[in-house]
Amino acid sequence: MAYGTPLPLIHGAAAGRLRARATYAALGVVAILIGAKFAAWLATGSVALLSSLVDSLVDAAASLLNFFAVRHAAIPADREHRFGHGKAEPLAALAQSTFLVGSAVLLMFEAVRRLILPEPVDHIEAGVAVMLVSTIVTVGLVTYQRHVVGQTGSLAIGADELHYRSDIVLNVSVIATLLLGHALRMPILDPIFGGAIGIWIIYGAIRIARLSLTQLMDRELPDETRAHVRAIAEAHPDVIAVHDIKTRVAGPTAFIQLHIEMNGAISLLEAHRISDAVEADLRHAFPHAEIIIHEDPEGIEEPVAFPPRAVAH
Repeated sequence: MAYGTPLPLIHGAAAGRLRARATYAALGVVAILIGAKFAAWLATGSVALLSSLVDSLVDAAASLLNFFAVRHAAIPADREHRFGHGKAEPLAALAQSTFLVGSAVLLMFEAVRRLILPEPVDHIEAGVAVMLVSTIVTVGLVTYQRHVVGQTGSLAIGADELHYRSDIVLNVSVIATLLLGHALRMPILDPIFGGAIGIWIIYGAIRIARLSLTQLMDRELPDETRAHVRAIAEAHPDVIAVHDIKTRVAGPTAFIQLHIEMNGAISLLEAHRISDAVEADLRHAFPHAEIIIHEDPEGIEEPVAFPPRAVAH
């Protein structure tokens, strides 16, 4: 996954349906987990279990935000948004990172309070049982989300998948905390693990924010992808050279711009035919992309602000 922005394998209505199903799955799973964890926390009073409950509440807010973001990103381009609404997905992912940091800070405050005033953890069997079920359900959800990301390249679903993947580690940590704290009769382990989980959540939030900014700041596609664009364009027998390739991604859509050089003596109609043929070849390789091609006569010098980097082999 280069730059955290995979290119989709499917696009259009099929990709939209797959992204929507992923948001429904996340909302359904997190609703079940919140109910189970809340009951287990009431029974045990564990800070570590509370950390998992707080994280699931954040998951619910983030998944609900994803639900609306994915729907909005799928809206076709209109008069006010000529490039579409794809950036709704990275914006939602950036908001998720904010939710994560807020929940982690609250959790760490509670952990510090319990370090100062440690309390015993009761009924660990209920807590362990709930966390085991939560782990199994979350693994299933993450597996499905990874499939959706691989097929659609959705950043919002990718951020949600990263979020729930961290939950798996969190759940395992809670189970270890409950068992070790009970076996060693050291209630102080509970807030220590809870604080460590808070740090883990912040780490995940930073990763999500970086993925979001990749798209919001219009970072280029990977060098290998840009080299593939060049190779496709240069493969046309009437294209003499290619320069000034520009790429970016906004949600499910990639944008590719390039200049192609042709014989300056050909007619405008012929240049247009060649450009259409190159565009068709690129669209076959990148069906999710919006493609703009500028035709140049051979030998016209144009300033190149950013010369292409060599691709490692």
